Amino acid sequence: MAGSGVFEEIIDGDVFKYYSEGEWKKSPSGKSVSIINPTTRKPQFKVQACTQQEVNKVMETAKIAQKQWAKTPLWKRAELLHKAAAILKEHKAPIADCLVKEIAKPAKDSVTEVVRSGDLISYCAEEGVRILGEGKFLVSDSFPGNERTKYCLTSKVPLGVVLAIPPFNYPVNLAVSKIGPALIAGNSLVLKPPTQGAVACLHMVHCFHLAGFPKGLISCVTGKGSEIGDFLTMHPGVNCISFTGGDTGIAISKKAGMIPLQMELGGKDACIVLEDADLDLVASNIIKGGFSYSGQRCTAVKVVLVMESVAYTLVEKVKAKVAKLTVGPPEDDCDITPVVSESSANFIEGLVMDAKQKGATFCQSYKREGNLIWPLLLDNVQPDMRIAWEEPFGPILPVIRITSVEEGIHHCNASNFGLQGCIFTRDINKAMLISDAMETGTVQINSAPARGPDHFPFQGLKDSGIGSQGITNSINMMTKIKSTVINLPTPSYTMG
Repeated sequence: MAGSGVFEEIIDGDVFKYYSEGEWKKSPSGKSVSIINPTTRKPQFKVQACTQQEVNKVMETAKIAQKQWAKTPLWKRAELLHKAAAILKEHKAPIADCLVKEIAKPAKDSVTEVVRSGDLISYCAEEGVRILGEGKFLVSDSFPGNERTKYCLTSKVPLGVVLAIPPFNYPVNLAVSKIGPALIAGNSLVLKPPTQGAVACLHMVHCFHLAGFPKGLISCVTGKGSEIGDFLTMHPGVNCISFTGGDTGIAISKKAGMIPLQMELGGKDACIVLEDADLDLVASNIIKGGFSYSGQRCTAVKVVLVMESVAYTLVEKVKAKVAKLTVGPPEDDCDITPVVSESSANFIEGLVMDAKQKGATFCQSYKREGNLIWPLLLDNVQPDMRIAWEEPFGPILPVIRITSVEEGIHHCNASNFGLQGCIFTRDINKAMLISDAMETGTVQINSAPARGPDHFPFQGLKDSGIGSQGITNSINMMTKIKSTVINLPTPSYTMG
């Protein structure tokens, strides 16, 4: 149960505290933010509504703590991360319960997210020791016109204070994907969790607290974006921002100034299906890729671009599988659970109604109860429909029939997004050529788009992001190169 057992100190009455200076605190504002359960549509939890004054204090202590942490031996940083990972996995049940209640993630998937997060932290520890324990040695005479009079030693050093902002759909996993690399690299970390998912994040942060990290090194501030959002992202004490989410990231990138940014901002992941594809494999991956967690994933299949000659057969296979999906509450481990909010459900419904008005073929009847939307496959979608281009973040999947590979590539590349895509064909030569032509950060061949394993590079092009994630890339991104040059006198003798 949330806020019980070892987590008792993170709650006061019915309001969860924020974390600063190694302590759980109440905001002097006396205000709180309610978290609505997507299933019941009633308030489930409350968190502190932190103010700009609390943010200033957090940044001040984070800067001080980072200086000392940077001097902490790599092996010691790794040791603490391994300890936090073990504690997180030990307490997976109450954290998973928070995910069920805050974001309506199926119970089994919620447990998987917490365990995966622990594994990610441990991998960060190991990878950090490996890549940060190495440096380079350069000599000057390898460049024309220079004598061997300069030796250059390079190493990776921390950036300072990292601001981490994860999204609602994987609040724990995508938080630790930022926290782990930041800490092993010698940075301090300020976490601003999403409102939906904030309580799960607070429980996760307490696992780091129990592991014994230095005071002030990790902070977690909750509150209204209108009050502290811009204040955080534009704060002069922030040296790096790692953000996962939507359009807000574009606004952040325009305001952040000259600091490193790591942004993953969504996608319209296309699934291109050729005539020679294994259609049973395609149908299974469309179900997995398009409807898992009700389609609320950046890497979900968002549009199927299928060759006309096999479209009917594929649609029939997918329809049969959609009919078997279970719909209901996350506590029952249903395949389709409520989307995160009423506003999200309304947005999805708007896309559906637009497609209906413009003549899309509904493979199932559209059905909605509150935030719960039944899975829907839309066939014969045309480019003038909003669903052909916009990211629904729900269990709605459009099928566009194409007459050539070029048409499919063109539709994929015409999108303002460029996160991932996938190709289904038995011809690896065609697959590689299409992959090269697709303007996306990652292309999956004969499998649905996916983030992970967590050490794989993960990046988007265009409006899908800036920089690359994945454990190794994140560690490198959260460090900078420091060079020390030893200058030697020009030899006054000739070597014999």
